[in-house]
Amino acid sequence: MLKIGDRMPDFTVLDQDGNTVSSKDLLGKKTIIYFYPKDNTSGCTAEACNLRDNHEALMAKGYNVIGVSKDSAASHKKFAEKYELPFTLLADTSTEMLQAFGAWGEKKMYGKTVMGTLRRTFIFNEEGVLTEIIEKVDTKNHAAQILG
Repeated sequence: MLKIGDRMPDFTVLDQDGNTVSSKDLLGKKTIIYFYPKDNTSGCTAEACNLRDNHEALMAKGYNVIGVSKDSAASHKKFAEKYELPFTLLADTSTEMLQAFGAWGEKKMYGKTVMGTLRRTFIFNEEGVLTEIIEKVDTKNHAAQILG
């Protein structure tokens, strides 16, 4: 997993509109990259809507917000439209980005151990250096965790 002071891993994936986004595109602005398991599930929707409702406050602090899951770009587009999400969602269908960030691993689901997306948030400065990691995400109050 990434550690404070590490540089943002290189990646190139599609956003919800089918545009290519790479790590190099995010340099020059503070960036919040949050990883979530699945579009349209209760916790992931609560987290996305909390970030949406606090998007202006995050932008006022200079943050660019990016959500990432292994859902497809088409799924992300529907999710973003349904909840009027004002930020970019990246489709990491190969899980390469998830793995590079340390947001893919074993987790418990219905009593079974499975491989899946670990809900984690990484905050980078303008130079692409990791300044904060949030591993215990409060989906209903995530923006407060970031801004706090």
